[in-house]
Amino acid sequence: MVAGVDLLRDFFVPGRSLAVGDRGMVATSHPDATLAGLDILRQGGNAVDAAIAAVAMQCVVEPHMTGIGGDCFALLAKDGHPPLGINGSGWSPADFGVERLRGLGVSSITDHMPHAATIPGAVSAWCRLSRDHGHLPLARVLEPAVQAARDGFRITPRVAADWAAQADRLRHNAAAAAAFLAGGSTPQAGDRRDHPALGRTLAAIGEHGEAAFYRGEAAQSMVRCLRALGGLHAVEDFERYEAMWIEPIQAGYRGRTIHECPPNGQGVIALLILRILERFDLSDPALAEADRIHILAEATKIAYAVRNGRIADPEVSATSEDVLSDAFVARAAASIDLAHARAPDWVDAIEHKDTVYVSVVDRDLTAVSLINSLFASFGTGIYDPGTGVMFQNRGISFRLDEDHPNSAAPRKRPMHTIIPGLMSENGRCTMSFGVMGGHYQACGHASLISQIVDRGRNPQAASDAPRSFAVDGRLDLEPAFGSQVSDELARRGHAVARATGPIGGCQAIMIDRERGALYGASDHRKDGVALGY
Repeated sequence: MVAGVDLLRDFFVPGRSLAVGDRGMVATSHPDATLAGLDILRQGGNAVDAAIAAVAMQCVVEPHMTGIGGDCFALLAKDGHPPLGINGSGWSPADFGVERLRGLGVSSITDHMPHAATIPGAVSAWCRLSRDHGHLPLARVLEPAVQAARDGFRITPRVAADWAAQADRLRHNAAAAAAFLAGGSTPQAGDRRDHPALGRTLAAIGEHGEAAFYRGEAAQSMVRCLRALGGLHAVEDFERYEAMWIEPIQAGYRGRTIHECPPNGQGVIALLILRILERFDLSDPALAEADRIHILAEATKIAYAVRNGRIADPEVSATSEDVLSDAFVARAAASIDLAHARAPDWVDAIEHKDTVYVSVVDRDLTAVSLINSLFASFGTGIYDPGTGVMFQNRGISFRLDEDHPNSAAPRKRPMHTIIPGLMSENGRCTMSFGVMGGHYQACGHASLISQIVDRGRNPQAASDAPRSFAVDGRLDLEPAFGSQVSDELARRGHAVARATGPIGGCQAIMIDRERGALYGASDHRKDGVALGY
């Protein structure tokens, strides 16, 4: 046991055991990425080096989920020191705003538009992390990804399934179709693919840092690509961009401290859900499964209504103190009726989807919690063959409503769904964790922490547990929940629906200081694995 957490599982039931190590551990949603990160640790790299190596590999082998044309957030906890955060979310072009877009005849920003492509922030975040806290040269850290892009990689089953679902999306852009629909079709599991243009750009970043991406020919190539489709981007928008070091926000949960990135991410919403859940005794073994799902759903509805109306660029967003105040949390918890579902309050029609999450802990117990995303699968679907960059579509979060916190404006960062997390006790990190899945992520963070703290489940068991999500006026349930649970939730007034696909994907690494061990988890809903040594 680790602080009330059961480290074993039922070995008669299909599933995964915790990964165990003591000198380093990496957990990702793809085996090639986990191996890349672990190899860097074994070569003397630290957690920062390993996390960058892993996520760069995922940009190659999971191109629908992430890429260097996307954004990145990360939390870094060095043992005995307060966590640090980095915000690598890109901004809009300087020649951008409500009136400018309306003048072009744009009534809303849709996901295939060049206006949806904000300046990619991930590369700047990686380079700042490496420069300020890495140990190995960046070229060495990126070499596994460069090699995979140049020499080829094999397609895993979940990647094949997700890629196949996006074939029509890729056909919107001729360059994207040429790069990702070889022979007119998507790859099958076991097929080999390569991405030499991306490999060249990654190699240049390794040798010259962020200048190889945000300046010179690379920036010019990306600007040409976007402007040819009507984009408002300029080289100066790339040249002036830089990821920001930030101070994480935090909230307590039953003696633990949960750390998140502040707005423009939705980490504060995960903390709000947890603060509401803390008002209920979720450790009571007599509590029915339907009760737990109902309480989480009601807390999620309250918190996401706050998110949709108030979370935006940090310059204009509501403060975390306002959202997490005792008075607000008390009113929110008191408004939850255990017998009846509240009316849905979902005002965000934007679909928030794909990403990858990486968790790493090294021999010095430095923990890195990092998330990298293109937003929708293959982002905008706009591909620059000169750089191998697929552009994200994070700009669809902007509104053409000047009174909304997320109104379109020059050099502004949109509201973000991607959030890395850390948990600490007595000022020392005890877990690095993240839950992928677009809208679900804040709810997923809260659910994972509750599974571990309230129910004593280890990270793998907590990840394996069936999931629910109150979204878009309905309550999605994964199939593992039986009809008795769904019928009871429907009786309380929930619009129950069976989830049409797996809800989210989790990676986590727990630090056992008493034994000197590391315990890793990787979600069965993805292809990934957690490995330690």
